[in-house]
Amino acid sequence: MSTMEAVLDEPQSVVEKRQVVNDFSIQVATANGSGSQTSNMVLLRSIFQMGVPVSGKNLFPSNIQGLPTWFTIRVNKDGYIARREEIDFMICMNPETAREDIANLAPGTPVIYDEPLKLNLVRDDLQYFAVPFDKLVVPVCPEAKLRKLVKNMLYTGVAALLLGIDMAEIEKALRKQFGKRKAKAADLNWGACKAGFDFAAEHFKPLASMKVEHMNKTQNMVIIDGNSAAALGCLMAGVTVVAWYPITPSSSLVETLIEYLKRFRVDKETGKASFAVVQAEDEIASIGMVIGAGWAGARSMTSTSGPGVSLMSELIGLAYYSEVPGVVVDVQRVGPSTGLPTRTAQGDVLKNLFLSHGDSKHILLFPSSVKEAYEMAQTSFDMAEEFQTIVFLMLDLDLGMNYWMSEKFGYPEKGITRGKVLNAEELEKAGKFGRYTDVDGDGIPYRTVPGTHHHLAPYFTRGSGHNEKALYSEKPGDYKNNMDRLARKYETVRTRGPKPEVFEAPGAEIGIIACGTSHWAVTEARDILAAKGVKTSYLRLKFLPLGPVAKGFINQYKRVYIVDQNRDGQLYEVIRMDIAAQECYRLRTVRHYDGMPIPASSVVDQILEQEKKS
Repeated sequence: MSTMEAVLDEPQSVVEKRQVVNDFSIQVATANGSGSQTSNMVLLRSIFQMGVPVSGKNLFPSNIQGLPTWFTIRVNKDGYIARREEIDFMICMNPETAREDIANLAPGTPVIYDEPLKLNLVRDDLQYFAVPFDKLVVPVCPEAKLRKLVKNMLYTGVAALLLGIDMAEIEKALRKQFGKRKAKAADLNWGACKAGFDFAAEHFKPLASMKVEHMNKTQNMVIIDGNSAAALGCLMAGVTVVAWYPITPSSSLVETLIEYLKRFRVDKETGKASFAVVQAEDEIASIGMVIGAGWAGARSMTSTSGPGVSLMSELIGLAYYSEVPGVVVDVQRVGPSTGLPTRTAQGDVLKNLFLSHGDSKHILLFPSSVKEAYEMAQTSFDMAEEFQTIVFLMLDLDLGMNYWMSEKFGYPEKGITRGKVLNAEELEKAGKFGRYTDVDGDGIPYRTVPGTHHHLAPYFTRGSGHNEKALYSEKPGDYKNNMDRLARKYETVRTRGPKPEVFEAPGAEIGIIACGTSHWAVTEARDILAAKGVKTSYLRLKFLPLGPVAKGFINQYKRVYIVDQNRDGQLYEVIRMDIAAQECYRLRTVRHYDGMPIPASSVVDQILEQEKKS
């Protein structure tokens, strides 16, 4: 009996499932560098265009080409977009991982696979759909060297037939993916899609267990990755100097920003650019350039990840002590050391908060969505100038490199905030100027920028001891006064950062605190817990240092669970340090640190386990 015949004679042991509509996850297993990303994005976008909420997460190796890669699409009618551990529909295209890919699937799971893999001989309780991809691609793609790339588009057509995905939306998504300039490539790939669909229509029937149906929950929404969203936010913030060194997973942010800058910041008549982008020799040089540009009055930034931030430590201490603005976008990945460069984590919270030797404290912003990555990028520049310091925009790989649906971004409604910058007229009116004098009692001094034409404007910027007038000093009193003022400035930050988002459940005894992409797992987890009779309130932190709203939230509940995507509970430890000692007994910790985006089940399981002991 042929493989195809074996597949069509479905084993009796396959478990019948009720039909699920718009609520399942698809996983595609391929090899890195095979061109599968285009096919996967077409699948993702076509379902999105049908009005169904989706999210797409790419798990890929850190080498250039050849190792296994997986792309997971979550389809959920209720809008849950956190990673889901269970796989409901599998596409196996990689012979290296195929057996492992199906090993943990639930009985009855549909599996599309490349016919030569003969996966139907490995397990007899799955629903198999064998496809001879190598044979089907030949008439579609006469050019042999392109077949490897085009072949993946065949499974898009097969999946469309099985899941009921509208082929008109498939074509629309495909042509959007390739763009008008690559019409021939789009035609070639569309031919592969149709060939896959036609083959499936002849040999298979649409699934009885699951399907995609049109909804209306994605109207006026877009799909974008967080790095691109943050890059657009930096553009809108008025960034003029970008100094960087490539590192996964942040490189695409600056690469995208460069394209935006070339498009929108070059005078069409003169060809003159109003920006400067420098790829430095390393991260130390890049942050040095950022600080120099910030000192000169430019809006400057770099984008990096954990290892890069580690190298920047000393110079970020210089910016803190000499009070120079700048923005560091940290797209966090798994550490320590090289770690897992293509896996996600929130492991830089403690390090970045206190980065550099001696006493230093920094501002951290935590976007949870691509829209917030766009908005908080703008906020980062405003806060950096308002407080004359480095501000960290804390993305993670999950947000930065994966694909999220979002409301369309709004155009900035207000101008940029430069903070306490004195011009010549203001200096003349004041009659005096001390660079590090606390005039207003908020810890924030006034500054001037080079080129201000007034005899009071110049001062010497130094990382060594200095007094209120920026003069060199080793006097204990001058040093202490300066450090006390910096601490006072940090206290001012607490009340001026983005307000946390609070979700209160009447009668709840349990609170949850999380930040960044943990939000999506917590949102879903709260609904699951509520269905089990466990009420929870929730506060989503948007920045550190901890503000009064967050401290008040903790005092309202008997137990407060702090959700971390790291081993050591870094956010948990920061909060413990920042609240009164007598309130620490309320705190509990939820930790997820396997490098995969946190799922709701991780939050639910850990909270329920600890609640048993309470």
